[in-house]
Amino acid sequence: QVQLVESGGGFVQPGGSLRLSCAASGSILSIYAMGWYRQAPGKQRKLVARITSSGTTNYADSVKGRFTISRDNAKNTVYLQMNSLKPEDTAVYYCNADLTTATTRRRNDYWGQGTQVTVSS
Repeated sequence: QVQLVESGGGFVQPGGSLRLSCAASGSILSIYAMGWYRQAPGKQRKLVARITSSGTTNYADSVKGRFTISRDNAKNTVYLQMNSLKPEDTAVYYCNADLTTATTRRRNDYWGQGTQVTVSS
């Protein structure tokens, strides 16, 4: 069993900042990449940012220069620092991990339960 536990969402005014965290736990053999996706009401879930085990990152164009993804491999934790937040950043943010479990030895995607981020004045 693998669990992804997110924290750090909430309500913030435009221009404010939030930091999301996601910790992966369970029978994990190896994590290849972790990332954040978001889904606004009535829209599809989309990639926000992703980071590989070697530290390579990629970002959605809409968040470049404002969001920073980082990772603590020793803690199996990924962070998303979100600055200069805009109302259009409002969404449920989901943590994702691309990993292999020690039990099945199979590589799969795992998801967190989601955390709400609301940006409004």
